[in-house]
Amino acid sequence: MIKLTQTAAAAVKRLLEKEEKQGWGLRVGVTGGGCAGLNYSLALEESAKEGDCVTESEGVTLFVDPKSLLYLTGVEVDHVESMMGSGFKFSNPNASKSCGCGTSFSV
Repeated sequence: MIKLTQTAAAAVKRLLEKEEKQGWGLRVGVTGGGCAGLNYSLALEESAKEGDCVTESEGVTLFVDPKSLLYLTGVEVDHVESMMGSGFKFSNPNASKSCGCGTSFSV
């Protein structure tokens, strides 16, 4: 399944608190597009949709639709901060190629 690092989980928890969305979770998904063919997507959501795989990582509830799960099994999501900005970083063992920005991939 998908794993959040402690740093990523802390960032999600801060977002949930800032947006006053206690009890919500994080939807992790894949959409078509990007320079490598598939994009990662993240969104705060109140509840699962029918058919979702629901799991927990580092105290954060994760929602993943069945199609995205095919591409995301084994993924680790981290949160990085640098002088150039901050954001979530995906380490995907299923990706055969990733773009330079790290938000799109292909299998």
